[in-house]
Amino acid sequence: MKKIIIGSIIGAIIGVAAVAVPRYLNEYRKSVANKTTVYIPLESTYGQMLDSIATAVGDMKSFGKVAQRASLEEKFKPGRYIFTPDKTNKDIVRTLAMGWENPMMLTLSGNIRGLEKLSGLLGKKLAADSAAFMEYLCREDVWKGCGFNKENFMGMFLPNTYEVYWTITPEKFVERMKKEYEKFWNTERTAKAAQIGLTPQEVSVLASIVCEETNYGPEMPRVAGVYMNRLKRGMKLDADPTVKFALGDPTIKRILFRHLNVDSPYNTYKNIGLPPGPITIPSIKGIESVLGYEKHNYLYFCASPSMDGTHRFARTLVEHNRNAREYQAVLNKMKIR
Repeated sequence: MKKIIIGSIIGAIIGVAAVAVPRYLNEYRKSVANKTTVYIPLESTYGQMLDSIATAVGDMKSFGKVAQRASLEEKFKPGRYIFTPDKTNKDIVRTLAMGWENPMMLTLSGNIRGLEKLSGLLGKKLAADSAAFMEYLCREDVWKGCGFNKENFMGMFLPNTYEVYWTITPEKFVERMKKEYEKFWNTERTAKAAQIGLTPQEVSVLASIVCEETNYGPEMPRVAGVYMNRLKRGMKLDADPTVKFALGDPTIKRILFRHLNVDSPYNTYKNIGLPPGPITIPSIKGIESVLGYEKHNYLYFCASPSMDGTHRFARTLVEHNRNAREYQAVLNKMKIR
């Protein structure tokens, strides 16, 4: 009789196990349906995290059980995660608990004007908001710690595409950009800057003007050569883009005499030498164009009346004024004021 009872109990246990174990294992084998990128914002609650991953996980009920067993509520990390169909619930839970983010590609273009614009871009692309970036980038100890000041700090950020984590903090971002800057300004480039009588920071300032003057790459070294000639002669740069920057209006299509009166250290029609900082993040092409500027005798240039993005260069003011009149005539005909 005892053998019959024991046998019945064992049979019952086996029966329960036959149902429970596959169900338990199935919870760990559940996978996502399609490759999905999930963003879990900073300061997310557990419920918000579950909402964020709901688009990736096929069966949230079974996922919730696995997550509960792993105490995920106390462990999950914010971040950018990519879940693929080969990932099980257990894989996803482990990934979230360990914070194994997938890196992303962040592109900084060469036309970013000022720390506010840079902060706005970073706030849109990364987890920290623009206010957090702006607060950190505007701190004096941050500029000085990187070897810059408020005016030339923008020159540390080189346009390129970088692999970063979405949750990178403002502090870590600046550290990364400082390393990239030091890597770029190697012994060879630093020596080239010294040879032309400029510091790396000054090269970036001049390059930012060159980049605003022309988008035509082959012409950049020649434009840089004009400015280098003027610097060597102690002439004012008379660079229109610096006036636009001083006025805070890059949309101005035509610089008029009234614009030239703006009182600013960036107004190169009033001040001799380079402005105190870059007016945009200069492109790598712009920086290389300054370092390898074209040697010539040109002191002036103005946009070509063909309006094809090229310029006419001149050695004398008489020649330049003739070129300028032809260009202004086209602007008048087009009614650009």
